[in-house]
Amino acid sequence: MTVVVALLVMAAAGAWELYVRSIGYAPTLNDTNDLWVQARRAVTPEGVVIVGDSRPLFDLDLDELEKGLGKRPVQLAIAGSCAYPVLADLANDERFHGTVICSIVPGMFFAPGGPLVENSEKALKRSRDQTLAQRASHHLAMFLEEHVAFLKQEELDLAELLRRLPIPNRPGALVPPRLPPYFASMDRERRARMIEKCAQPGELQTLIQQIWLPLFTPPPPPSYVPREVFGPNMGKAIEARFQNTAKAVEKLRARGGKIVFVRFPNNGELRALEDRLNPRARDWERLLGDTKVPGIYFEDHPELSSFTCPEWSHLSAGDSVEFTKRLVPHLRAALQL
Repeated sequence: MTVVVALLVMAAAGAWELYVRSIGYAPTLNDTNDLWVQARRAVTPEGVVIVGDSRPLFDLDLDELEKGLGKRPVQLAIAGSCAYPVLADLANDERFHGTVICSIVPGMFFAPGGPLVENSEKALKRSRDQTLAQRASHHLAMFLEEHVAFLKQEELDLAELLRRLPIPNRPGALVPPRLPPYFASMDRERRARMIEKCAQPGELQTLIQQIWLPLFTPPPPPSYVPREVFGPNMGKAIEARFQNTAKAVEKLRARGGKIVFVRFPNNGELRALEDRLNPRARDWERLLGDTKVPGIYFEDHPELSSFTCPEWSHLSAGDSVEFTKRLVPHLRAALQL
């Protein structure tokens, strides 16, 4: 009986593995909080650290940055997150006096709360509370994930498959926007690379383009909070983010650290949406003015603005290498290297 059960389990797992590979999945690491903690532990006092959202995960090539900056950066950007909590963590780390490359997507960076902030805070909490058992489990999981395609914990588990059922919004119950499906690989240094199926025109690319629009559109105010109260409270929270960011930068600089803000490429309808929701003069220019931090905005440089993001938000694997090569001189100038 034991042998029969073992054979059935192996057959079922093998069949599921063949199926998920046939629909485009491949073995790759899950970008878990434990993987982020592993990177956070690699930060050295004088190191180069990347913080932000998913764009630097895709758009920056660590090899090219190492060649251009003289040090291999540590990738601490988190997909679908607000960069501020991680930036504040580095600013509060008395041992750190290195260099920070911080991606700015205004709609995400100035989010006063919600999932964007929680995603960063969960990673930081894991770095403080991770147990030896969790650490050991992470190293075992990495080996398996690099060889088995169906181990996509945030996409191919039963809960996520059920969330994909086409349930419409209804009174008193709004269905949250869908997250993008698998479209990138992830290595042990947290370097994301867009898969070729997404880089080329087709069903996957179009699907992800249409997923970004509702994801980047702010949700309506909660019905139980009057609009005349919600608006001013949001304004106060965003104002506090400006002030707290300036304080974090000041702490970092007081120890000899350096920082540069970078606005990475986007295009298509998503770019139009971001520009409408977060005008450059209101958010980006004020951020640079309040913090006195140098900024690199891709639109200001023809050699950076000529790239096209296949799904409107991230560069392809090949383009990310060339983009990084072109970005390095601007980073060196901004950081006075």
